[in-house]
Amino acid sequence: MLTTFAVLDRLRELAIHQPQIAELLARSPQEQESRGYFHTLREICQQPSTWISTSRQMCGSISSLRSCVGDITNLVLTGSGSSEYAGHCLHLVLQNELAITTQPISAGLVLTHGAKALPPLRPGLMVSFARSGDSPESEGALSLLLETQPEFRHLVLTCNAKGKLAQKFRKHPGVHVIALDDVTNDRSLVMTSSFTNLVLAARVIGLLDATERYEALCRALSAIAAALIEKYFGTFARIGEMGFKRAVFLGSGSRVGAAREAALKMAEMTAGGVTSIWESYLGLRHGPMSCVHRDTLIVCFLSSDKNLRAYEADLLRELDQKHLGLLKVVVGERVPQNVLREGDVAIECPGLTEVGDENAPVIDVIAGQLLGFFRCIQDGLRPDSPSRDGVISRVVQSFTLHLDANGEAGSASGLAPHAQPTDGENT
Repeated sequence: MLTTFAVLDRLRELAIHQPQIAELLARSPQEQESRGYFHTLREICQQPSTWISTSRQMCGSISSLRSCVGDITNLVLTGSGSSEYAGHCLHLVLQNELAITTQPISAGLVLTHGAKALPPLRPGLMVSFARSGDSPESEGALSLLLETQPEFRHLVLTCNAKGKLAQKFRKHPGVHVIALDDVTNDRSLVMTSSFTNLVLAARVIGLLDATERYEALCRALSAIAAALIEKYFGTFARIGEMGFKRAVFLGSGSRVGAAREAALKMAEMTAGGVTSIWESYLGLRHGPMSCVHRDTLIVCFLSSDKNLRAYEADLLRELDQKHLGLLKVVVGERVPQNVLREGDVAIECPGLTEVGDENAPVIDVIAGQLLGFFRCIQDGLRPDSPSRDGVISRVVQSFTLHLDANGEAGSASGLAPHAQPTDGENT
């Protein structure tokens, strides 16, 4: 278990190398809370340590995970908001390792469309990601499928042992619940360490017969993340102070999932003050490039794969030729100079090539988290709760769940005569 004292000790170590951290920590805990960054700062910086603890915990659950996976013919990864994007970071690598259809599907789509949203073959496994476990969509989707799709098994990965998903379904014979260490249950409005720990917790599903490799992978990612924070914390602070009004996040393959999550972090932390989009490198040309103006920060998660990098480099040079964007932030290993123009920033991550693109999203999103954190502070907002008027909150307000007369998801032609109100989380 990672204690609050251990997190604070790590922050103090980082402060030796990063004056920006020292400045933030110089204020009393009470003032840090009043300025609204007490939780978010800790939750971003604790990630390398929490990943080690999570990997150990998941290795202790291998036998029960094997029974969940068993003879499944398809795997569905679901959640709401950031929890949905966790699935987008994982589906390609898990599909290739398990050799079965693997799809990220929003809990909202499962709730509204039921079995129509799912792969047709059975048996299947649905992995539900949740920070608090109180999402209206997640609870409703799981309840619906338990009632209507008995050949679907369920694995709940949550950061909150006291949440509704964990409490309501812990003893259900069709559901296996794993609650991560409570320190991963982010108190900030935005998900940071919750997100990456959920991703790495589910990563073990593809390595159930290679747990030593899984633990080694998590240790390697932890070392890369720790070095990233230690070396570039101040760089992200400087970029966040530049006052950009738009941000575009680019990735390929699994790293498109990281781009989605990073764009959401920027939008949430700036209360929508920075217009943020995500795209694949090849997809940017098909219309979204029109959103890249002179006030746009372009964040590029650069592949280590030679063929993919060639496509990505072509796009980055095209942006330069067209004089698009304020500057580029390129995250990768051995970033080539010919994709950088004057003022661009290379975030070098030694070891990224060895872990591979399919495992890089948890590194990428830390860059997005820190950029959002400092852009939030630049706008005078509070990273722990940046929404000025409470438009979004850590826990989504109650809304009605509609089911048809047979207890199934409502169709476009009509919704149920009965409904169920519920509570839930934003991300």
